[in-house]
Parts: sequence; C-alpha cells; structure tokens
Amino acid sequence: MIQKVKGTRDILPPDSRLWVEVETVAHKVFSGFGYDEIRLPLLEATELFVRSVGEDTDIVSKEMYTFADRKGRSLTLRPEGTAGVARAFIENGLGQRPQPVRLSYLGPMFRYEKMQRGRYRQFSQIGIELLGAKTAASDIEVLVVLHTFLSELGFDDLIIVLNNLGDPEDRPRFIDGLKAELTPHQEELCGDCRRRWQANPLRILDCKVARCRELVADTTPVAEVVSDEARAHVDAVEAGLALLEIPVRRAPRLVRGIDYYLRTVFEVVSPQLGEDTVICGGGRYDRLISDLGGSQVAATGFAIGEDRLVEVLPESFRRRVLERPVVVVLPIGADTAAAGLAVTRSLVDRGISAPAEVTGRSLKAGLKWAGKIGARAAVIVGETELAEEAAIVRDLDRGEQEKVKLEEVPEYVARLIASDGQT
Repeated sequence: MIQKVKGTRDILPPDSRLWVEVETVAHKVFSGFGYDEIRLPLLEATELFVRSVGEDTDIVSKEMYTFADRKGRSLTLRPEGTAGVARAFIENGLGQRPQPVRLSYLGPMFRYEKMQRGRYRQFSQIGIELLGAKTAASDIEVLVVLHTFLSELGFDDLIIVLNNLGDPEDRPRFIDGLKAELTPHQEELCGDCRRRWQANPLRILDCKVARCRELVADTTPVAEVVSDEARAHVDAVEAGLALLEIPVRRAPRLVRGIDYYLRTVFEVVSPQLGEDTVICGGGRYDRLISDLGGSQVAATGFAIGEDRLVEVLPESFRRRVLERPVVVVLPIGADTAAAGLAVTRSLVDRGISAPAEVTGRSLKAGLKWAGKIGARAAVIVGETELAEEAAIVRDLDRGEQEKVKLEEVPEYVARLIASDGQT
C-alpha cells in the first residue's frame, strides 16, 4: 500500500472545516484592512532564499527541499512566503502602484525539519505584507491586523512578544560585544553555535540547546546597543499598541531565524503548546527588496503557522464550526431524487448545510444515516408529498414532524435551527 510521505498528512473532514473557516476569517479580516491576496508559486529559484533568508540560517543550511530540474537549474520548494512576495514586488513592478502595497497570502510551505507536535514538513502559512511604509504606524497596523484576526478566532490567551533588532549598521557593534561576553564560554557552546561563531553569530541567540540558552541569557540584549532612531521606532510601536490595549511583552533575546529582519521583530506563542512553539512570527525588513536587486522599499509583515494555529483553536470556535446544524434531505420512492436535490439547493441558498440521500436507502435506513451524521432535522420528500408539492420536516431532536409546502421548507427549517440558538 502506498502511504503518504513522512512529514505530510491528510486533513480529513470534519477537521478540514476548521481550516476552511480559519481561512475564511483571514480573508475577511485582511481584506477589511485593505490587504489583497497574492498567489505565489510553490517553486522558486534557490538563490532567492539563499540571498533573502540567509545562507547561514537553519532554513537554508538544513531544511530546504532543493533539487536540480532537467536543465540543471537549482529550484527550491518555498520554505516561507516573504521572499516570494519580495521577488514578485520587484518582478511585477508593484513599486509603481500607489503606496503602500498591502498583500496577503496563504498556502503550503516545505521544510525538512524534526517532526513534533504542530510541526510538519509540509505545512501551511497565512501571512500579510505591508510594503512601502517605514513608519512605526505600519508596524502597529500589522500587529493590529494580527490581533484582530486572532480575536475573531476567539483567542484571548496568546502572548505577543516583541524585540528591537536595530539596523544593520548596529550589528557589528552588537556582535563584537556578544562575542566578547561569550568568548570565555566558547567551548561550552553546541556544535552548531561554534560553527555560527564566525558565519552568523546572531544565530547563537536563536539556539534551542539548553546550555547555549543559559549562556546567552547573561549577555547584553541587542536592544541596548541599537541606534537612537531604531530605539525610538520600536518604542513608538510599543506605545501605539498600548494605546490600542493590545498587550505585548518584551523578549530581549528574540531574533527570529531569518536574516532580513531589522528593528521591530515579534512572535506569538501559545501557553498551551509551550513558549518554544511559535504560532506566528514577523517583523520589519526594510532592506530585503533592495538586497534582491530592487529599490529601497520599507516593509513589514507576519506569517502564521496554520497547522499549529488550528491545533490550539479555542473550544468555542471549534464547537461552532464542527457542531454546525445539518439537515438531511431524504427523497423516498421513484422519481423523487431531482425534487430532493431541488430542496437541498433551496436550503443551501439559505446558508443551511443540507446533504441529500442519493444511495437509494429506505426511509428507515435514511433516518439511521441522519442520526449517524448528527443531523438536526430531516426533510422527507416522498411520492405522496411530492404530489401535494409538500415535504415532511422531522425534528430529530424532539421526534416531532410537520408537513410543509415545498416553497416554505427553507424558512421553516431556518426557524427550527434558530430555535436552538444556532445559526
């Protein structure tokens, strides 16, 4: 038997309903703030991620699915979305449009990494990018969109953590200080961090090895050595969020695992999954587009790991989606199938989920099927009822039924569902 590839999974009903609803909420919230969807290729030139994400990051050095095509060109399944957005911004001349440009995206990403709860080798991200604004207000907007989206899903306990990475001009000064503080303990660092010592010392701050984290905890935070301009920028972001009553917590050693971030950087963690499990990450990346050959364009954004987000959805949201009322339509007898589907369509037009019985079951078997799928009611269209242009609506919870004119069935069923306090 052929099985799925390790690190991938089948998302089956009814759980797939959660994904659809989360994405529906994302589209509603993002479009409300002016973000239009961009649909990016799954495949990009490998150089795009090497130049943007960073050659010495774990994503590029360990996790990318990279291969040569039939002409020997190096291609990579996208491991994240921002680099593709930046490439599309340059290639399609989006800098000529009215600024800022607000874009959203969602879809699968690929990273070869250790399997753990909420983490897969094929995973899905939902993200936004705000390109063409360098103000603190643009960072605030991105976090307001994020907070609104999570609130719409019913979250009230996720933690937004924030740090100031300064500008690229601040990095050499910070790195010199970091190395000076860690030099006496250099041999205590893990193998990866000893390799990072020369190639990319900032990655040491992102290490998850316990001893490395202990050593880093005693070093001077990057936010203490940034320029006055960078400090004022992130302080303004934090002050704006406070005015909007969006709580954030400073995380002085948060750096994220990607090289293009500067100044504002943030993550969202879940107490349920543990604070090492990041649901969302983002920040400012004012140099990325110019580093890829475009003009100097300030930008900021975030990406949410949808797999982990769905795992920790509030129970109230899950119940609303998974326990939605279902009404089954049971055509019974010869020549009733088309009439039954007409009833189904009329119910669907009212926003009511109404699967029809199409296997030829008897009434008894049809009602048994309705019970198995948790139907709230059954609309029975028999030959006698059809001759009278009517149907029988059976309340499966109360065991009551009533004959209703066909044109009145949608309104009758809608009232029945509403009487339960459901929509």
